Amino acid sequence: MLISASSAISSLQFRLLLHPWRPFSHPYQKGFFPSSRSRRNPTILTRNLSLLPKTTRSSSGLASLPFDLSPPPIDHDFLETFDNDDKALDAIDNGVAVVDLSHFGRIRVSGDDRIQFLHNQSTGNFECLHEGQGCDTVFVTPTARTIDIAHAWIMKNAVTLVVSPETCTSIVETLNKYIFFADRVDIEDITKRTCFFVLVGPKSNQLMKDLNLGDLVGKPYGTHQHFSAMGMPITIGVGNVISEEGFSLLMSPAAAGTVWKTLLSQGAIPMGPNAWEKLRVLQGRPAPQKELTNEFNVLEAGLWNSISLNKGCYKGQETISRLITYDGVKQRLWGISLSAAAEPGSPILVDGKKVGKLTSCVPGREESQHVGLGYIKRKAASRGDTVTIGDSVTGTVIEVPFLSRQQPPSKSPSS
Repeated sequence: MLISASSAISSLQFRLLLHPWRPFSHPYQKGFFPSSRSRRNPTILTRNLSLLPKTTRSSSGLASLPFDLSPPPIDHDFLETFDNDDKALDAIDNGVAVVDLSHFGRIRVSGDDRIQFLHNQSTGNFECLHEGQGCDTVFVTPTARTIDIAHAWIMKNAVTLVVSPETCTSIVETLNKYIFFADRVDIEDITKRTCFFVLVGPKSNQLMKDLNLGDLVGKPYGTHQHFSAMGMPITIGVGNVISEEGFSLLMSPAAAGTVWKTLLSQGAIPMGPNAWEKLRVLQGRPAPQKELTNEFNVLEAGLWNSISLNKGCYKGQETISRLITYDGVKQRLWGISLSAAAEPGSPILVDGKKVGKLTSCVPGREESQHVGLGYIKRKAASRGDTVTIGDSVTGTVIEVPFLSRQQPPSKSPSS
């Protein structure tokens, strides 16, 4: 049973863990959350980070609940909207929004060979990263067709991957299939035993400072630290699945309700799935079963920041290298400003000839606007050009933030 919002907010404190919690990092821990015995272990080193408003911590409430409390104690799992989509989207530009992405997949990869294993199974360079750092990486087929983008946190004894809800099960199955007899690697789907929130918007930094978590502000994308909230584990990282700015929070389900209410009390605007999908398209973040499919390769999707050209052999590398060497990327993903709604899958035309395919479409910020994403042949159109979607919808090719930040990777040894 949850304590009241006011009581939860006044009693919540974050404690920085100088050593990561076992559930996030210990390869031999059977359960994801520590037992009551380990919770009372006085050898765990912490530093108090008081949450505003500063009050004495309550001796009752969530702090006494079991660590494996399930399901998450939040009551908005199935809402399509908080009836505030315009307000939430405005917070992306002028404030801070909080989004519950607990339906996204979380995969824990542990074992002594975990870094080399992920290095070989995806496009990112894991061997150049250290504990407390993170990166984006892409899972691809042997022919470099896109499966999904994963956000990775490098922890002391494990790597935590955040993936799309559509791909989590298949990625777990694929990774397990590639573990050979001598490999010391364990793959675990921890989605149902964790909750995951993201903060987006220019006031995210100020919110973190208000919570006395300002040490993370200004740190590189993927940097993360482990904390205790009400005696339960929470990891906070720089950036999120849609932007290199903002923050991500991975936590015990038992802490989720109170953390959510605390973020709202500090001015964060809740964003529902409808607004999140609109934001995804406006930002240009490709998604599985839409932009990331067997029809398109990782370079056509423009995911340059997640690709290393200089590491050892990995799945899809031969195709990627050949495409780059011979300038074989024939199309690319663009944003498209539309005159009306259009059906995803509709052809994109220039002078009556098919030059691409629309993959996503959402209403724009204004009532009469619509915005889409689509693949267009490189020589057919580029930014500012006019295209036709289907029979009658007119579109203008535009840059979108997520894709415009993507740059061809450096050829330096550390890339």
